[in-house]
Amino acid sequence: MEHSLWGNLPLLVRANSKESVELILQTLWRTRKIGLDSNDRDVIRDMLQLQNDADLDPLLVCLRMLIRRCVYENNNKDEIQKLFPEEVLPEIQRLLTLLLQKFHKEWREDIAKDQLQSNTEPNSGETDVNFQLSKDRLETMLKSMYSMSDQQ
Repeated sequence: MEHSLWGNLPLLVRANSKESVELILQTLWRTRKIGLDSNDRDVIRDMLQLQNDADLDPLLVCLRMLIRRCVYENNNKDEIQKLFPEEVLPEIQRLLTLLLQKFHKEWREDIAKDQLQSNTEPNSGETDVNFQLSKDRLETMLKSMYSMSDQQ
């Protein structure tokens, strides 16, 4: 992870409580596939007493990257602590390590469920596209397809 992103973690100190940081991490995990909506962004920005998204976005990127590395690489407590460079305040390291450990098992189970669903979904990796054609247009398309196959 780029060292410049780590510089945003001290913004977590602005949260009123450990529970606020916990809620931020849970929200980021819950929205990992769809991204934060404006309401979630407003709540997090208010929790951290930030004025705008320009201050919030780099922190969210950093936290999402940290969550992914922790969960997808299946890191234990010692490995989580090694993710942080020296520039990250020890109290932030401890808090994030504690919270990431707390949710690690649950989030790993979520990943397993996601993978199971993606493996059992029909047409995995394919997209259905629907469009309307007039009968004349369809006949023209079919004729051109047949003529192409005759030429081969």
